[in-house]
Amino acid sequence: MPAHTSIEVMSPVGSWESLQAAIQGGANAIYFGIEQLNMRARSSNNFTIEDLKTIGEKCQKHSIKTYLTLNTIVYNHDVALMKNIIAAAKESGIDSVIAMDHAAIQYANSIKMPVHISTQLNITNFETVKFYSTFADVMVLSRELTLMQIEQICTQIVTEDVRGPGGELVKIEIFVHGALCMAVSGKCYLSLGSHNSSANRGACKQNCRRKYTVTDEEGNAFEIDNEYIMSPQDLCTIGFMDKVIKAGVSVLKIEGRSKGPDYVKETAQCYSEARDAVLDGTFSPEKVEIWMERLSNVYNRGFWGGYYLGKKMGEWTDSAGSKAKRRKKYIGDGVKYFGKIGIGEFKLLQGQLSKGDAIMITGPTTGIQEMVVESIRVENKDVEKVGKGVNFSMPVGFKIRNSDKLFIVTEG
Repeated sequence: MPAHTSIEVMSPVGSWESLQAAIQGGANAIYFGIEQLNMRARSSNNFTIEDLKTIGEKCQKHSIKTYLTLNTIVYNHDVALMKNIIAAAKESGIDSVIAMDHAAIQYANSIKMPVHISTQLNITNFETVKFYSTFADVMVLSRELTLMQIEQICTQIVTEDVRGPGGELVKIEIFVHGALCMAVSGKCYLSLGSHNSSANRGACKQNCRRKYTVTDEEGNAFEIDNEYIMSPQDLCTIGFMDKVIKAGVSVLKIEGRSKGPDYVKETAQCYSEARDAVLDGTFSPEKVEIWMERLSNVYNRGFWGGYYLGKKMGEWTDSAGSKAKRRKKYIGDGVKYFGKIGIGEFKLLQGQLSKGDAIMITGPTTGIQEMVVESIRVENKDVEKVGKGVNFSMPVGFKIRNSDKLFIVTEG
């Protein structure tokens, strides 16, 4: 039985808060974008080239691998920037780049920067794996494959001893959780056609997440009720993680670089626990039920087992946004921390906070912390609640910083 870290749980990171949350959640690897040329160029708070060194050092300290996404179409005018980004990543100690354009793959190889082949290249068979093994040690297979097809590819890699540039057997990576694109391997052109804003350049306008009407030949319009007909439910494989690992997959990739730190931490923890349970022989329906309950508390559009179980796309969501059982609302900021007495000071910017409320505190260094408000003090007096515009203090078991954000958490 392989060591647990031989099967990586890879978390999405779109901010410093999410990076810290991935560390807290026990992720083995993270993937992130910087500035342009990644598929979340507009929907997440991307890092800059100057951040690369800090990200590399922070993750190395926690034995976490770092993968930089550079997975958009690259035009002639992008080539200089693409080379600059890859060279900076190598110099900063980033472990690999995730690429789809052959120019990026070729340049990374030329400077001996390891490559992951992106899902956008739509690898669906073993011969294509062999072709790309000249350039890459890890490949993300097409999301449209079944588990049986994935297992066949993984088996052939072993039996035919297919190795990447690093000399190791090629590793297979698949998405195990998160949002699904309605298009094949994410290559959609709806946004380009309607808004001249290309999804394949990281600028998707998400036409598929909207509600639509249909119009008959006589001009009568009908609203399509209770179903967003192009908006698929989220992928969730935790219920059959034993089958995923048995198929030979080496990297379990979680979607969500535009999601918050609560999503990043919870998904990393649940999938790490599921992987460990499979490898320990303790995976069970009872544990799956607990993980599903936890996953339902963070952002989701409802869950679907995906193509992996041989299903066709057809599980559409019935709402525009998240169906998470818990909701968070931003209400204030951290001010300072009184370390000797374990008290944090905050300013409430909107709403109201009362004793007994569930709260969440996030920050670039804090990551994510959750607790229940035990007491509130205003001007050294105990109060039951506090309103907008007031500075207040409360006991916390961790350092508060002025970069921290305070959220109130409610059910449903």
